[in-house]
Amino acid sequence: MESSTQALTGKVAMTAPHYKATEVGLAVLQEGGSAIEAMVAAAAAIAVVYPHMNSLGGDGFWLIQRPGEAPVAIDACGFSAALANNDFYTRQGLSAIPERGPLAAVTLGGTLGGWAKALEIDQHASLPLSRLLEPARALAADGITVTASLEAASRKTFDALQAVPGFAPVYLPEGKVLQEGETLRNPKLAHFISLLAEQGLMSAYQGEIGATIAVELERLGSPLRVSDYQDYSAQVVTPLSVAISQGLLYNLPAPTQGLASLLILGVYDRVRAERCGARDWSEAEQVHHLVESTKQAFIVRDREVTDPGRLKCDWNALLDEPHLQQLAAQVDSDKALPWPHVAKHGDTIWMGALDQHGTMVSFIQSIYWEFGSGVVIEPYGLICNNRGVSFSLDASHANALGPRLKPFHTLNPAMAILNDGRRVVYGTMGGEGQPQTQAALFSRYLYEGYSLPEAIARGRWLLGRTWGETSFNLKLEADLDARVGNELRQRGHDIAVVPAQVEMMGHAGAIALMSDGSVEAATDPRSDGAALVG
Repeated sequence: MESSTQALTGKVAMTAPHYKATEVGLAVLQEGGSAIEAMVAAAAAIAVVYPHMNSLGGDGFWLIQRPGEAPVAIDACGFSAALANNDFYTRQGLSAIPERGPLAAVTLGGTLGGWAKALEIDQHASLPLSRLLEPARALAADGITVTASLEAASRKTFDALQAVPGFAPVYLPEGKVLQEGETLRNPKLAHFISLLAEQGLMSAYQGEIGATIAVELERLGSPLRVSDYQDYSAQVVTPLSVAISQGLLYNLPAPTQGLASLLILGVYDRVRAERCGARDWSEAEQVHHLVESTKQAFIVRDREVTDPGRLKCDWNALLDEPHLQQLAAQVDSDKALPWPHVAKHGDTIWMGALDQHGTMVSFIQSIYWEFGSGVVIEPYGLICNNRGVSFSLDASHANALGPRLKPFHTLNPAMAILNDGRRVVYGTMGGEGQPQTQAALFSRYLYEGYSLPEAIARGRWLLGRTWGETSFNLKLEADLDARVGNELRQRGHDIAVVPAQVEMMGHAGAIALMSDGSVEAATDPRSDGAALVG
């Protein structure tokens, strides 16, 4: 593996979509902490400062890569309750899992178990858990400054969440929408974080803390029980990979849509090699072929992605050359494939870290929709996810509800090990847009030669859903539409124009470590983030 020759310069880097999380992670790295320790600290902090996008009651996924070694993945997705089945809902007169409230809290949050598993396998861990969690505790106790993003989420979800148990006392102070610039405190969450530091992360499942969470959820009407929490642990899994002309790309296996992210770039790489020829593609041609590669990948994704125990085929075969060539052959260079498609929701954070040992981490954490289920565990100020709404009450559906199953996940942190010795971690929030934004920023960086900041900042596109709405058209940011919109319309794309650098396009970030030890890091101008190199 080429990366094994990289010189270790001692440089460190951190990127996150909120600058506080970046600062927290970088401080750990500069104290000599590992990339995993920095990520745990940053993940705790960002759960406090971006509560509409992630939570300590949400899920997480990790890609960890040490120089010269194959990446390791951690699946920290919570499973559904043992009582979760169609009868639980149909007996209550429901034909679908509710989007909000206690009945939406079908799956336990796995992210804390993922932190515990990552620290367990960390070869360079040196700092106590209390040090890693203290910045998040202080932020929750002292208060955070409400961002424009948080205000917008508060305003958007006000009607849906104001009556959900526990939500208003914490996230609608005085019964009003949060306002940008004001201070939001969550002292009970600060107490919860202190308990985790004292009792360990797995106490949230197998200790008194986990029992308290489960009993509270049962009281409110959720199907989750103490036994569900006691039986949970995150899992180390083998990541998926796909070969492209310039190296290897890695992502997470089921139940995530990591398969789709790899398929998009795998198909695009082959289409580009076959059809681009000696000339360079125009930007319109680049976008068209990436969008059409996305459609082919999403068709496969929607057919195949489900709980790991219910997969219909060997996913490695889906990333082999014959299947990639088959999908590439279905990409029409001149005409857009008609696209009615059921889009996936998702509000999430992605973060990346590099430590002095050359270890790189690509990490993603989510509560699913803004503020998840809206249910707040009152003793701990802890908000619960609503990832279970990805399940269907249709028994024939690929993601049919059942006990102890993992739901379809939009989450998928990405990583690349390139033939020239570069290693890159990258990712974004954005549900349906995650694989598309990954493809946009990485293809611009790899094929077009843009720097990471330029690749992320340039106008982007989104096929399908905007936040909170389901639509099937191709949305282009205004600056991108000015450059390529007319040519894409001529190819048959149904285009809607949105403002430049709008938040619906996601909060992307990336870190690249070069073979000579130099580092480039970037965050998204669409977020409140920062990318710092030390």
